[in-house]
Amino acid sequence: MYRALYRKWRPASFSDVSGQSHVTDTLMHEVQTGKLSHAYLFTGSRGTGKTTCAKILAKAVNCLHPVDGNPCNECEICRGIDDGSVLDVIEIDAASNNGVDNIRDLREEANFTPVKAKYRVYIIDEVHMLSIGAFNALLKILEEPPSYVLFILATTEVHKLPSTILSRCQRFDFRHIPPQSIAERVQYVAKQENIDLTDEGALMIARYADGALRDALSLLDRCSARGETVTADLVSACAGIAGKEHLFRMADCIAQNDAAAALQLIGELHASSCNMERLCTELTEHFRNLMVSKVVRDPAELILCSGEDLEHYKSQSTAFTLESILHILRVLGETVVNLKKGLDRKIETEMAILRLCTPSLSTDSDALLRRIADLEAKLAGGVLPVKSTPPQAQEQPAPPAPPAEPEPPAPPASKEPIPTDGQPEKFKLWPEVILQLKETCKPISGFLPGSSAYIQGDTVCIHTDNDVFRKFVAMPLYKNAICAAVEKVSGRAMQVAVADNKKEVQKKDPLENLIRKIDSLKESE
Repeated sequence: MYRALYRKWRPASFSDVSGQSHVTDTLMHEVQTGKLSHAYLFTGSRGTGKTTCAKILAKAVNCLHPVDGNPCNECEICRGIDDGSVLDVIEIDAASNNGVDNIRDLREEANFTPVKAKYRVYIIDEVHMLSIGAFNALLKILEEPPSYVLFILATTEVHKLPSTILSRCQRFDFRHIPPQSIAERVQYVAKQENIDLTDEGALMIARYADGALRDALSLLDRCSARGETVTADLVSACAGIAGKEHLFRMADCIAQNDAAAALQLIGELHASSCNMERLCTELTEHFRNLMVSKVVRDPAELILCSGEDLEHYKSQSTAFTLESILHILRVLGETVVNLKKGLDRKIETEMAILRLCTPSLSTDSDALLRRIADLEAKLAGGVLPVKSTPPQAQEQPAPPAPPAEPEPPAPPASKEPIPTDGQPEKFKLWPEVILQLKETCKPISGFLPGSSAYIQGDTVCIHTDNDVFRKFVAMPLYKNAICAAVEKVSGRAMQVAVADNKKEVQKKDPLENLIRKIDSLKESE
């Protein structure tokens, strides 16, 4: 009868366990020296080797001919534990035996000496499922067990165990197995099973396994059933995830704000039975790689991929600002949560992608920071955003532009006399102040085209219909920058204030006015 790969290739000794050397080395030394604890607690995520190490430890302490702390797997005791004929090693599933009576039966059995083995070993899997009464029943024998009894507790949720249980066990934390270790183990198993597995396919399996070697072997088993060469594309198809080319295409659509192409791509993936939740998870991992490529100087150590894909990540990361990536990651994280309770996963995913391609649809602070960062990046690169023109207007030929009149010479840099009375007077050097701010504080200068200023006493009153500018002036950083520019141009230190604007501004979008000012700047140029 065919056996699943994760059962067939379950490690039989500590030396075969992948990625948990901090646990296996300690256990091997304890077996060699005979300094065994009466109770062990193995904790960690699924598929990391907790139950496997528990069974190896049960064999090692009872083996007739141990080898450097490992069981020999050849003596009568080792073979009997493997086939279940030695009844001195008892494995209990706490999920289905979680009552007080079950633990009381265990306590009564523990009083009997082993029949064949040296130790009577109790392996309690998913021990966090025990009831409070069962924990209390287990407490006394766990604290003072007979000399021939050994307890091994395994759990994925150690925080649910009472502190009284934790303090009586020697705890070992099983880590996520590194992707490279998973890929190496999967390639070894594939070679032994005569499965044609490519390096890219092994890396894709390791990525999907998320630190669980059992999940990796299960996926390899599923892929090999197709009778084909196991490539990265085949792994993606069997796991129901999007291939890397789809992820790069989706990221390009988001960078170019091309919502139509992004929705069409989602339709293609949905038609090919791509799981929408898994797609969002893969997109999250993709943008995480873009974030690492943008921040870390040498991202090869933090991103598991081929050299070609790494270069692709680096080049694509330049199309996004860090604020954009953080906003995208937050939206994708919220979407994964919504998919678990939404009625239509495709629609939920389409809504999320539409928000990512059109940041103006979001009004939260992350979306506004993203849009401001994108505008600053375009301004720094000399690219000014242009409003889209209706097709009818684009078809009409533009009238010839009148010859440009020579600009009047710039006013001399003489200091303007400052009135000492309280009557307002127009600040004629205000255009020079704006030019100065373009050099010292670009963000605030973008709000000032079209504004005017008046002097009243020792205060410069700025007249503008931009409400966002009022919020910026309230910040000490930008207010001090304006005061410094005024002092440099006029030769006198003055305060800065924004005149009250009685007009009702009905603009709902706080960045719409900024874009309008930028457009007017471009037209003037």
